[in-house]
Formats: sequence, structure tokens, C-alpha cells
Amino acid sequence: MTKIVTGGWRDNAVNDPMQVISGMMGRENIHFQAPDAVLLPDEMFAFLKWLNNVVDIDPFVVAAIAHLWFVTIHPFDDGNGRIARSITDMLLARADESSLRFYSMSAQLRKERNRYYHILEETQQGSMEITAWLIWFMACLDRSISTSEEILADVLYKNAFWRTHAMTVLNKRQQLMLAKILDGYAGKITSSNWARHTGSSLDTSNRDINDLIQKGILEKGPAGGRSTSYLLADF
Repeated sequence: MTKIVTGGWRDNAVNDPMQVISGMMGRENIHFQAPDAVLLPDEMFAFLKWLNNVVDIDPFVVAAIAHLWFVTIHPFDDGNGRIARSITDMLLARADESSLRFYSMSAQLRKERNRYYHILEETQQGSMEITAWLIWFMACLDRSISTSEEILADVLYKNAFWRTHAMTVLNKRQQLMLAKILDGYAGKITSSNWARHTGSSLDTSNRDINDLIQKGILEKGPAGGRSTSYLLADF
């Protein structure tokens, strides 16, 4: 554990040079070395001046450049990644011209953190040619939006299902299993699985399932016999 500077730029007293290192002591691999602490006031002034005055660049590109620029300056002893993600989300909100967004670039960056660190290292150790970074950032943004669209579609589907069956009488076992199915239950819905998850007998699980079939909520899958499974019916 080392003491960190709080409420100010990192300094030379403890952690300079600021390096991202892996490997055993004596055989370290330096992934990145941030600018010397004495340069931070000028570096941050230049960054903030650019950020607050840039007008001739696509706002999504601004978000990509700002993230890379800030995390490369690495002005604090700790929390640089979190702050860079916050700056990115702020700039994307400006680009969308809306305070309401259903996607999170921060969440996507954390999800793809291995590739994120790799492209970041490649960019920072090279000539600072940022084209590859911009391409990756935009692709990551696209994946973030796609992921959110899938999540939103699931939420809307669940909402439509429960609204459709709001007046349908369901016991607690049926409610539990329908919730599992709507959440993307990975296994097949069979009477034995139903019994195991609800702690009921096979006879009880069969009654629950047959009741849902009669109510038009479940339908039999294509396989029969011992392989019989059940699916949500269209509604």
C-alpha cells in the first residue's frame, strides 16, 4: 500500500514515473509511462482548453479523442480510468443532444476491458497515430448500442407478456417458472425441470404445465415422448 495524492495532480514524491507494469520484480514489462508530474498543469490546461472549445470535429470523435487524451495524461494517482469513462459518457450525452440514453459506453468498456487495454497500449506506445483507436472506439460504441437494444427489447417483451396476462390466475410456482423462462432460462422446460426448480412433485408440475397450456401461455415443443419440452406460446 502506498499513500496517494488526493484532491490534486499526482506528484514526484511517491509514484513518479507513473507506469503501468506487469510481470515479476526485476523482469517487469512496462505497458505505459505517463507524462512526468511536472508537466501535468500544462498538459491539463491544453486538454481542457481543447475540450471546451472544439467545434469542428464530429462529437463522437471528440468523445473518443478526449478519453484517450485524458487517460494518457493520467493526471491522478488513482481513478483515471473511471474519470475517463465519465468524461466519455458526458460527451456522448452531448453528442446525442439528450439526457436520456439507453446505452452505456462505460459498461461496454468494462465488458471489453482486455481488448481495451490492448488497443490503448498499442496507441500509447506507438507514434500516437490514433486511427486504430478511433475505429475500435466507434465499433465498441456500436456494440454498446446493440447490446442495449437487445436488453431493451427483452424488457419490452417481458412488460408486454405480463400486461397481456395481468388478469390470468397463476400460482407461485407458475409465476416463478414463467419469470425464469422470460429471463432466458438456458435449459429445456420439462416436467422434471419444473419439479426440480419449484420443489414440487412430477404430478404437480404436470398439472401446472397443462394448466398453462390450456390458458394459451405454454405450448408443446416439436419433440414428443420422454423428450417433451414446452415453450412460451405467441401472444
